[in-house]
Amino acid sequence: MQAEIITIGDEILIGQIIDTNSAFIGKALNSIGVSVYQITSVQDDREHLLKAFAEAESNADIIIITGGLGPTKDDITKHTLADYFEDTLVQNNGVLQHVEALFKNYINQPISEVNKKQALILSKAKVLTNRFGTAPGMWIEKGNKTFISLPGVPYEMKALIENEVLPNIVKKYKRPYIVHKTILTYGLGESILAERIEAIEDALPKHIKLAYLPSLGKVRLRLSGKGEDENQLENDIKLEIDKILPLIKDVFVGFQDNDEGLELAIAQQLTKNGQTLSLAESCTGGKLAEQFTAHAGASAFFKGAIVSYATQTKIDLLDVPENLINQYSVVSLQVAEAMATNIRKKINTDYAIATTGNAGPTKGDSDAEVGTVFIAIASKNGVKGYEFNMGNHRERVISKTVNKALELLQKEIFKN
Repeated sequence: MQAEIITIGDEILIGQIIDTNSAFIGKALNSIGVSVYQITSVQDDREHLLKAFAEAESNADIIIITGGLGPTKDDITKHTLADYFEDTLVQNNGVLQHVEALFKNYINQPISEVNKKQALILSKAKVLTNRFGTAPGMWIEKGNKTFISLPGVPYEMKALIENEVLPNIVKKYKRPYIVHKTILTYGLGESILAERIEAIEDALPKHIKLAYLPSLGKVRLRLSGKGEDENQLENDIKLEIDKILPLIKDVFVGFQDNDEGLELAIAQQLTKNGQTLSLAESCTGGKLAEQFTAHAGASAFFKGAIVSYATQTKIDLLDVPENLINQYSVVSLQVAEAMATNIRKKINTDYAIATTGNAGPTKGDSDAEVGTVFIAIASKNGVKGYEFNMGNHRERVISKTVNKALELLQKEIFKN
């Protein structure tokens, strides 16, 4: 069972917006056993769209199209689909009533003739109700192939996928099971990991694949299986994981389910233990706090942070002694440890993380070389600082520092 995703819009191709729709749709399809064969982005051009539709039909069983369903002249998806299926657009009274209700209840202006055109639907299409917008989704069948047209607005598309598209696909198609299990590692590069588990990878059964997903400071190892028996797949993947883990136990930090990061594993552990966390950030500029507060329920363990970006802020708000800064530099092990110790006391938490470093491109208030970073972890057992060189690319320095800080905190939690 194969699907192809087509995203429509010049704004995607010129980089004005990022195509997050495809990632969401791909993950949703995978969850019900549908593999994505290809993702294509095309401009708002009739001939280009017709070519993309034909190629997708030859590639896949299910073609999901997003974008180009607005009321303006540059939104041509409906008209082009009508041409492709040799169909006509007809007014759907249910959709028209929905659009009129949206304007009456939420938009402080009368409905225009342009907006009424949102109710024009291919005569062969089944309407997929868009509760949050004026552009309906359309389900069009051609032989054993299904075309699904959805609005490009992400929250509208997501609701349609979850409430309309997935249930209809499950009802119509018999699908295999796809099972993934992702091992999360920190502190070791992809190539070294590959060497350690080479023999296991070479001996994997044909229905199981291993993928390396590296990012700054961490590597995810994703085992994927496809088959007709879900329980058997789960057992087969578990057998392979049991072979891998003893070889990487020094860098293994947990399993990553549903794209969860290490910050969620930490959050769950702190919440389970009834423990709390505070942060004193300098070079990471609030990125660490963002990792935790992006998830619901963070207030159960995360008590606050001070982004002490300037040297004087470290003195005024974190009580870092000025003579300590003068003696060792604002980017130093001693200052990082003082930051972690003091934020933990101020906010009264079980753990604290502090970061100070030179992310570049210039040296700022310190003579430390670009890429020099100090991270300190404070707990009831004291404080421990670490020095790293994270390279010379600003964004990479910041991201690697965030990842390394999470790794160090988790190790400290497990130690205690």
